[in-house]
Amino acid sequence: MLPCRLTAPRKVAPGCSGHRAGVTQPVDLDVPLAPDDLSTPHDGTGEQVAVHDLADLAPPARPGRRWLPKRVVVTPAALDHPHGLRIIERVEALGIDVERLRANRLTGVRGADERQTYALAKATLAIVVSPPSRRTLQPIPPSADWRVDLAEGCPAHCQYCYLAGSLSGPPVTRVYADLDAILEGLAPYVGTATRRPEEGTTFEASCYTDPLALEHITGSWSRAVEHFALWEADVQLRFTTKYDDVGSLVDLPHAGRTRVRFSLNALPVTERFEGGTSRLEDRLSALRRLALAGYPVGMTLAPLMPMEGWQQHYGHLLDLVAATVDGVPGLDLTAECITHRFTPGSKEVLLGWYPRTKLEMDEQARTEKRTKFGSVKYVYPKDVMAELRGWFDRELAARLPQCRVLYWT
Repeated sequence: MLPCRLTAPRKVAPGCSGHRAGVTQPVDLDVPLAPDDLSTPHDGTGEQVAVHDLADLAPPARPGRRWLPKRVVVTPAALDHPHGLRIIERVEALGIDVERLRANRLTGVRGADERQTYALAKATLAIVVSPPSRRTLQPIPPSADWRVDLAEGCPAHCQYCYLAGSLSGPPVTRVYADLDAILEGLAPYVGTATRRPEEGTTFEASCYTDPLALEHITGSWSRAVEHFALWEADVQLRFTTKYDDVGSLVDLPHAGRTRVRFSLNALPVTERFEGGTSRLEDRLSALRRLALAGYPVGMTLAPLMPMEGWQQHYGHLLDLVAATVDGVPGLDLTAECITHRFTPGSKEVLLGWYPRTKLEMDEQARTEKRTKFGSVKYVYPKDVMAELRGWFDRELAARLPQCRVLYWT
């Protein structure tokens, strides 16, 4: 067993943060943070949850500053897994103590109000064992054949967050200690490719989190990249990110079996709505570094918004990408185009979190659409969607002819 420095559970006096009367309900870390039935990226279920006023908690997009949790806890079950001990070692190397929980229930993240609860949860990292429901893979169209979760939760503060209306409790970030078992459990799914058979069986590893926001803490995605590199099978690992911390990935043996996509948007969206993430120019620099290292790379163009002057703003973005990949030998570049949408539940929560947001969420300007789960989401009208798609189809072909567009939604 690796040596580790574990502290006892914190004793918080009555009246202190997290233990006020009526707010002592613990968080069950065995329960997934997000539901199992989200159908696509940037979608939601419409589940009603409490509203939070968090307008002042979201930092702007900023130069590459790594997220460091203020509190890290580990469940008893996580200590039985080698990767859990590896995460503890990495956390302690960052100068952060790890608190040993007596059970898989976490206290001290319920504040005096929902605003404080959100702030406490967003600053907390839990090292846990993945829930059983997460170890049975689910299809994740149109991104990939299967969704594989190495973590849940994200330290970013995106004002359009597609999970906002469907979280099961305070957004504590959970990282999974049973990584080795998760990766070993992928083998039965090989040969089941239905999305894009030419890519082999694809596994999406960023549905409920942002990998590069957590990689310096966990090392999970580096190990996954190495696992896929050694896997003699027609497979591909995929993940998308709004961060630029690729240093640990650049020199890894990847065998071309991991595609890293960067979530990109026009500057008015990135600067206004993507708090706490890396700046656009830093994401582009990271994309180039990985492309030069031989990785297949991609753009997740999301969420696309027909703001005033959108053609000029998105034209500028595509020109920046073209300059970024210029001269990259053997470039393998894809694009995934995802328009903005919202649900009644996500709108309620997002307006509570960011009441001064300029994000357009006007049902009268949208078309109501029913998901296969029966929930309602609001998308752009057909004429707006057609204009957006037509423009991106033309401009991607003209400005980035080497790019393959995987899907539009």
